[in-house]
Amino acid sequence: MSSFRNHRVVIASLFLPTTAVLGESAPPTPEAGLLPVHNDADNTIPAVAHRLAAVTAGNASGEAAKNKPLKPALITNNSHTRSSSASGPLKSIVDDLKDKSRFATPSTRSPTIEASNPFGSSKLTRFALDPEPSIATPTSPAPRKHQTTHPDSQSTPRLRRKHSRSSSRRAPSTARAATSPIADSPTSSFHTWHMEPNPHCNGGLKNAVESVGERMKKRLWVGTLGTPTDSFGEELRKDIDHRMLAQRNSLPVWIPDAEFQSCYDEFCHQVLWPCLHYAVPDAPKTKLFYESASYRQYVAVNQRFADAIIANYQDGDIIWVNDYHLLLLPTLLRLSPKIPPSTPIGFFMHVAFPSSEIFRCLSVRKDLLRGMLGADVVGFQTANYARHWRQTVSRILSFEALPRGIQIPEGEGLTVAEKEQGEVGKEKRVRDGVVERGRFVDVGVFPMGIDVRQLHVRKREPEVAEWVQVLRTRYSGMKIVVGRDKLDEIQGVRHKLVAFEAFLDKYPSWQGKVVLIQIALQTSEPNEAAAGGVTDVVSRINSRFSTLTYQPVVFLHTQDLTFSQYLALLTVADAFIVTSLRRFTGSYSYSGFRSCIAINPWDTRGTANAIQQALTMSDEEARSRWEDLHNHVTTQTAQAFVTSFLNRCVRANTEHTASLDDPSNSSSSSSAPILTPSLLLPKYKHSQKRLILVDFEGTLWRRDLTQKGVLQFLGGKGNSEVELPKEVEDAIGVLGKLAEDRRSEVWLLSGLQMKGVLEAVAERVPKVGIVAENGCFIKTRSVGSGVNANGKPTGGDWINMVPNFNLTWKSACLEILNYFTERTPGSFIEERQVSLVWRFWTGESLDHPDRQWAQRQAAEAQNHIFDSLGERYGLRIIPGRNSFLILPNNVSRSTAVGAILHPGGPARSHGSAHGSWMLPSSSGLSNGSFSPVGNDDGGYGGFGHMGSGDGGGTHDTDFLLAISSDEKLLRRLNEFDGSETVSTSGKGTDAKWKLESEEAVGVLRSFASVN
Repeated sequence: MSSFRNHRVVIASLFLPTTAVLGESAPPTPEAGLLPVHNDADNTIPAVAHRLAAVTAGNASGEAAKNKPLKPALITNNSHTRSSSASGPLKSIVDDLKDKSRFATPSTRSPTIEASNPFGSSKLTRFALDPEPSIATPTSPAPRKHQTTHPDSQSTPRLRRKHSRSSSRRAPSTARAATSPIADSPTSSFHTWHMEPNPHCNGGLKNAVESVGERMKKRLWVGTLGTPTDSFGEELRKDIDHRMLAQRNSLPVWIPDAEFQSCYDEFCHQVLWPCLHYAVPDAPKTKLFYESASYRQYVAVNQRFADAIIANYQDGDIIWVNDYHLLLLPTLLRLSPKIPPSTPIGFFMHVAFPSSEIFRCLSVRKDLLRGMLGADVVGFQTANYARHWRQTVSRILSFEALPRGIQIPEGEGLTVAEKEQGEVGKEKRVRDGVVERGRFVDVGVFPMGIDVRQLHVRKREPEVAEWVQVLRTRYSGMKIVVGRDKLDEIQGVRHKLVAFEAFLDKYPSWQGKVVLIQIALQTSEPNEAAAGGVTDVVSRINSRFSTLTYQPVVFLHTQDLTFSQYLALLTVADAFIVTSLRRFTGSYSYSGFRSCIAINPWDTRGTANAIQQALTMSDEEARSRWEDLHNHVTTQTAQAFVTSFLNRCVRANTEHTASLDDPSNSSSSSSAPILTPSLLLPKYKHSQKRLILVDFEGTLWRRDLTQKGVLQFLGGKGNSEVELPKEVEDAIGVLGKLAEDRRSEVWLLSGLQMKGVLEAVAERVPKVGIVAENGCFIKTRSVGSGVNANGKPTGGDWINMVPNFNLTWKSACLEILNYFTERTPGSFIEERQVSLVWRFWTGESLDHPDRQWAQRQAAEAQNHIFDSLGERYGLRIIPGRNSFLILPNNVSRSTAVGAILHPGGPARSHGSAHGSWMLPSSSGLSNGSFSPVGNDDGGYGGFGHMGSGDGGGTHDTDFLLAISSDEKLLRRLNEFDGSETVSTSGKGTDAKWKLESEEAVGVLRSFASVN
C-alpha cells in the first residue's frame, strides 16, 4: 500500500457531515393572507445604495426615502444587540462556510432579496426599510448549544442546554418541537425523515475531504447525527443507516443521549477543552477537572465508535481519527484482532496541545496518551503542538521521543499480541543502547488550510461584488478592521475590544475614521460568561465614541450574515485582527504567517500600536506582506493537507508496523524458527568469506546490574588485573577460536566503555574487533602474526567515531543526575567516556511502589536533560525499563556496523580514524552507504555496500551471521543476501531465527568446531 487513492478511507469524527431530521424536507406552504406582500424593489441593493448615498450627501429627498423613511433605531449605538430579524431566521455564515458546494436556488442566493443579510436587517444597518406589520409570528433562531470545536448554526442541537445571556433575549423557537420524544409505535411512520447538512460537523475537515474530489474515490464517514436519538425506534434507525450509507457514505454511531451529554458537555468541554487551551480551572471547579466521572462515558463513546468501525471494516481500509473527542479510539482499534496490523491508522488533532506541565494535571493523562499512540501517525496544526506532545509522552510515559516521532518499546500492551501475552511478554532484562522491536509512531505537522480554488469561485459570484459596492459606499473614507472569533475567554475577544478602545484613546485622530466589525461564533454559556462581558465593553466603546453618523464597533454573530457578505467584508477590510490567547487555529495557525504583525493580547498598548501600524503602513509594505501571506495560503491548501496526511499515514504504517505480529508475514515472531546449528553448518563450512557479529551484554554475558556488580568492572585496574566472569572467559575463548580462521571476521558489539572489561577482552582475543559504547568507539582487528616490543600482537587500534564531539555537556548532565540520585533510593550513575547511564531501579519486582517513584524521577530527569542539553549538544536519550542511556545523537550499533561494512571503513583501513568512510560525500546515502550523519528517526546510519577492497569487504562475503537483541540492526542486516540474523531478545522479531541467550555460546562453539 503506497497511496490512499485506491483504498477506502474511514473518517471518524464526532459529528457526521449530514444529519437526519424528522419530518418532511420542505416546509408547508403558508396560508394565503397571513403574510403581507412586500415591495422587493425597495429592498434591493441598488435601492439601499441609493438611499445610502442620499443620506450621506445630506439629501433625504426622493420618492423612496419619503415613502420608506430610515428607521430611527438604526442610528443609535445598540447595533450589537441580538434581536432577531422579522424576516425570519438568518442564514448562518458558518453553515455556508462548511458547505461551500451547496447550490441554493437563485431566489435564496440573490443578494437583492436576501432577507438574512445584515445590511438589510433592522439591527445591522441604518438604511434598511421598516418592515410592514406581519400577522404571522416570526420564528426566532434556536437557542445556542454547548460549545463545539466548530461553530454551530440554528439547527436543533444534539442536547438541550441552559440559555446563554445572548440567547435568553430570543423568543423560544418553534423548531424545537422536533426534539420532542416521538413514540415508535407500530402505527408511526418511521420513514418520514430527511437529510440536512449537519451544523455541528467539523466544517474544515468536510471541506478538505471534498476538495480532493476523485482522488479519494471511496470514503466512509463515521460519527453521530448531532440530534437526540433516544426516541428513534429500531426500524427508523435501520432505515437511516441504510439511506445514509447509500446516499451519503455515512455510518451513524448510535449513542444514548445521556451518555453522549456526559461525554460531550462535561468531559470534552469542561475538562479536555480547558486543559488543551491552558485554561486549568480554579477551585471549586477542580473536582470536576481532576475527578470527572464523565470519563467513563467518554470511554464508552470511544468504544461505540470502535465497535462501529470494526463491524464495517474492509480489507485495505485506511482509518482516519479526528480531534480530541476520540483520543482513545486509535488504540481501541489497534487492539482489536479484527483490525490487522497492516491497517494504517492516523490521528489528527484539530485543536491546540499544551505543554506537559498542563496536560499532566489530568488524572487520566496516561490513558489519553496511550490511546493516541495506537495510531501510525499523529498530526498537529503547528510544530509547537507536535513538540509539546512528544515531550508530554516522553515525560509521562517515559518513551523515547525523537524528532520524527515516538519509539514505543515492545511489551507496553499496544498491540494485539502484547495484549494477549500480558505480563509474560514483558522483558525483564536491561539492554543499554539496544533498540527493541516495538512500534514507532510518526509525529507530523499538517497545516489544515482552505480550498483556495473553491474560494476563488465564490468570490466571483455577482452578489459578492454587489455587497462589496454597498460596503465601500457605506464606509467610504473609513478604515475597516475585521475580527472573527468564538466568544469565549480563549479567543481573547475582550482583549481585542479593550485594545481597540485604547487605540482610539491614544490616536484620537482615528475617531470617526475607523470601524471594528467583530463577528462572534457561538459557544457555551459558561464560556460566554467567562469571556468577561464582551457586550458590556462594546456598549462602553460605542457610548464613548459614537456620533450621529458613526459607530466604532459593529458586533455581529455568525448567523447574522451570509458567506457572500463575509467574503465582501474581507474584500474591503484593511486589516484582520486575531487576539487568541492560545493561538487556536481553526483552519489556520496565524502564528505560521511570517508577515503578520505579532502581538501579545495581554499587552493592550502594544496591540493598540499594532493596529496603528497596520492602518498606516505604506502601500508597498502592505502589498509585500499580503503577497507573502497569499503564498502561504495558496501552498498550504486543504488538498495538500489531506493528501500529505494520508500518504504519511500509509508510509508510516508500511515502514514501522506492517510486519509486527502479522501471521501472514514470514518474518513475524510466531514464524521465526529456533536456530539449530546443523541447519547452517554446511553453508558456514563451504563459505569463503564470513562476517560474524555478536552482542556482548545480554547475549554472551548476563551482567550483574546492581551497583556493586557494575562498579566491580569499571575502569581503573590494569587489563591483566581485571578478573572476567567464567561465562565471559568461555565466550571470548570461543570467539577467539572463530577469529583464528582467516576466512572469518568476528566483531563483538557492546555498550560498555573501552576501559576495564573490553580492554581485557581485547588483550585476550586481539583478532576480534570490538564496538564500544554503542558505536562511539571501534577497535580494529589485529591481523597477521607480528608482535610489538612488549610481545603483544600488532594492530587493533581504538578509533573514536565521534572525535569532534563536544563533551562539555557531561559535567552539567552529571550535576542533574546527581540531584535525582540523591532523591531516588538505590539509583546510581554509570559514567562512560562519551556517554552516561542512570540506573534508577535494580530490584526484581517491576510493580514495586519504589520503582513507580523511580520511574517518575527518571522521566523528570530525562526532561531536564533534554530541554537544557539535548538540542544544544546533540544528545540522544534512550529509555530502558530500569535505566536510561545518554549518548551522542546519530551514533548507534547500527552506524558502527555500517562503518565496519563500508569498503573504506576501519575494518579495511586499519588505524585510520579519518578514512574516506567518515565523509558524507564519499558515497551517497541514496545508495545505502554509510554516513556519520544518521537518519531522522534515531541516528542509525545506512549500511555500506558489500564492496571489495584490500581487506576483503562485504561484496565477496558469502556468509553473514548476526546474533543480537538489537532489532533494528537485525532488520537492516536482513537486506543482505546470504545473511543469517538471530534474535536473542526473547520477544517479537524480524530476524530469520530466534535463540535463547543462554544457548548462544553453544551455537558459536558448533561453528568453531568446523574451522
